[in-house]
Amino acid sequence: MARRRGAGTHPAVWLPAVVVALLMIVPVLHLALAAAELGPVTALTEVASDRTLRLIGRTLLLAAAVTAASMVLAVPIAWLTIRTDLPARRAFAVATALPLAVPTYVGSYALIAAIAPGGLVADLTGLPGVRPYGFWGAFAALTVFASPYVLVTVQAALAGLDPALEDASRTLGRGRWRTFLTVTLPALRPATAAGALLVALYVISDFGAVSMLRYSTLTRAIHTEYRASFDRSRIALLGLVLVAMTVVLLVAEARAARGGAGTYAVGVRRRAEPVPLGRWRWPAVALCGAVVVVGVVVPMVVVASWSWAALEAGEPIAAAFDAARRSLVAAALGTVATVLAALPIAVWSGRSRSRAARLVERASFTGFALPGIVVAIALVFVGIRLVPALYQTLAMLVVAYVVLFLPQAVGAVRSTLLQVDDDVESAARLLGASRLATLWRVTLPLAAQGTFAGGALVFLTVLKELPATLLLAPTGYDTLATRVWSATSEAFFARAALPALLVILLGVVPLMLVSARRGALAPAVQPRSDVEKDSTVPSTLTATG
Repeated sequence: MARRRGAGTHPAVWLPAVVVALLMIVPVLHLALAAAELGPVTALTEVASDRTLRLIGRTLLLAAAVTAASMVLAVPIAWLTIRTDLPARRAFAVATALPLAVPTYVGSYALIAAIAPGGLVADLTGLPGVRPYGFWGAFAALTVFASPYVLVTVQAALAGLDPALEDASRTLGRGRWRTFLTVTLPALRPATAAGALLVALYVISDFGAVSMLRYSTLTRAIHTEYRASFDRSRIALLGLVLVAMTVVLLVAEARAARGGAGTYAVGVRRRAEPVPLGRWRWPAVALCGAVVVVGVVVPMVVVASWSWAALEAGEPIAAAFDAARRSLVAAALGTVATVLAALPIAVWSGRSRSRAARLVERASFTGFALPGIVVAIALVFVGIRLVPALYQTLAMLVVAYVVLFLPQAVGAVRSTLLQVDDDVESAARLLGASRLATLWRVTLPLAAQGTFAGGALVFLTVLKELPATLLLAPTGYDTLATRVWSATSEAFFARAALPALLVILLGVVPLMLVSARRGALAPAVQPRSDVEKDSTVPSTLTATG
């Protein structure tokens, strides 16, 4: 492989990359320093206490259950929508991923508003209703709205999977079912592990669903501690426990991904022949349709019904549209800041093999191990002590978004650049272009596709983010997420309905854009064989990018 050079060595690339990397480690550094104030004996006693161990156990139980259910549900649907003659296959490929646009706090709100006593089902049928609280309610809501993380990673892997080995297996006399179990599934192991990691991380960091459905986990306990006592050291200690759990999950995913090796096409490849479903065709349609109904249609119908009831009751709608405007402003600022911060890191790490570039890239993924509530609380303390002028300002909220969602943008841009031959930039240098001109006129345009995908994903996740927005938004800066939270926490379902509906509708747009370009982005899911061994991007982020 040709030596990487040019764009990755200019100060315009590495200097802002280093600054961003230093910013990313501030929350973890604060957590460590704050927790150290307890002293080692007190800290160990707190971690080993019955209450903390119970919270850890409940969090891990929920994460394990949701992750297992998500894999069981998503892997077959991914295969059906990519490799079979399923009717309306392309439409289902996009529609089954749409639950990603529904925040878990909105999905939980829809679940409560639909089946709880006094909810929509009770009003329509006269039945007493069911109380969907506790473990099973949180399990159901999180499985429905987190399983698409496995779905989209496995779909992308299937789209790039070379069908030659499957054909060889069939030629050797193995049937389709045995070929799927012995050839296709092992090849999908890295992608499945990556998606499972995303689900597990999503669950242990989730705040909205577990709070609304009253299931105590570490994130809910941290928020309660923050509101009740503002005990900085204990909050930091619980945050470090969450970070430690995340690191363990990252290591487990890396080992699982190394344990399997998908066979991906390089260059021109032929399209796999669709597998005929035969008599399983309509049951497969029913399965995919059920996912769309439960994950998209039901939440939309519930929030639309409550929105109509709110309008009939005279609930003012201007406040909801004002909150939508503020949400869009915050999401746009967060997306622009995150993408701009990601570009130098992605370009440097994608175009340099230096140790410094790898170190900066790994530091940029720190936010991947930090739940939103942990980052928000860390920035609250940092803002109060070090930069009080930024405390409770929109700038501080944007900083939180950058810390949390930078890995999405870095992974998307870098995986795109890894597909581009270094000789393109070398040719520009040979023609007389300076390093800076090559960066501006060659490298950045080549990264446009990944920048678009990363920006759309960041916009979607910023729009849905609740705990960071809840704790860091300026006083009076009411967004759709905070309006849904405040209304549902007081059981004002009608007041929460229109903001919840707007969150879903606004979130569908970037998700549809990413889904529409998934075919173009599929080659970026796995690096080319000649650069794969040099890649330091976590497989999860590469897949989602």
